[in-house]
Amino acid sequence: MEGKAVAPAAGTVLNALATGRGSAFAIDEYTTATVEVTTETGVTGAIDGAPEADTRLIERCVEYVIDAHGDQDASGGHVYTESEVPMASGLKSSSAAANATVMATLEALDATDQMSRADMARLGVMAARDVGVTITGAFDDASASMLGGVTVTDNETDDLLSREAVEWDVLVWSPPEQSFSADADVERCKQIAPMARLVEDLALDGEYQRAMTVNGLAFCAALGYDTDPLVEGMAAVEGVSLSGTGPSFTAVGDREALETVKSYWDRRDGETLLTTTQTAGTQTA
Repeated sequence: MEGKAVAPAAGTVLNALATGRGSAFAIDEYTTATVEVTTETGVTGAIDGAPEADTRLIERCVEYVIDAHGDQDASGGHVYTESEVPMASGLKSSSAAANATVMATLEALDATDQMSRADMARLGVMAARDVGVTITGAFDDASASMLGGVTVTDNETDDLLSREAVEWDVLVWSPPEQSFSADADVERCKQIAPMARLVEDLALDGEYQRAMTVNGLAFCAALGYDTDPLVEGMAAVEGVSLSGTGPSFTAVGDREALETVKSYWDRRDGETLLTTTQTAGTQTA
């Protein structure tokens, strides 16, 4: 029995590290998971191009789905992921991998109608907490990737506060460095809680792009990132931010304005990408 699913990456509107409330938007870059469910005991995992990578998250996702919906003919399996999204870059690669794996496993079990899409995301969040790859649970990232569009969430209760389909062009700059969310200085981030609450208010009012920029300035300060990429972005667009705990930055707006920002970011080490938001969320493939 085999299933396959694709899940979009995401960018940040509000980082949840300060208050537990977060917001993210899906982007048109994908992680694909292929899951084979077998009668053998145990689950193994592999990540394309990264033989030494930690596969505990995707394996745990398969285990959780089999525990909930498997039978004597489905007690173990194998999961393989491929991604257009660089790992540990702030673009929600872990959430996308978890979402794709959960949905692919459900498809392999012919059980995709047994869980709501939001609950699929919550299951991936539970697995991420269990293996320690997230601090907040990242339901904001997971919900945006699973549902598409932009979401605002309470990551302490895994409640979806709002979701809206948005159609933006998106520019991503990914430096060559990596930054793992679980290593972020949470106590320092909590010191900027008043600014995070302002960002939350803006996001709940639909002022996503203004929210992004305030978030970017606040979290660059808290996490020690250079704000020059933000300043370069603000010269042309309203929405620009550090994505997650970095090191990637995202900017949103119209294509012509983003081309201007790209001319600045292209001078930096790393890669730039012009893409769009995604509103369909995670899908079987």
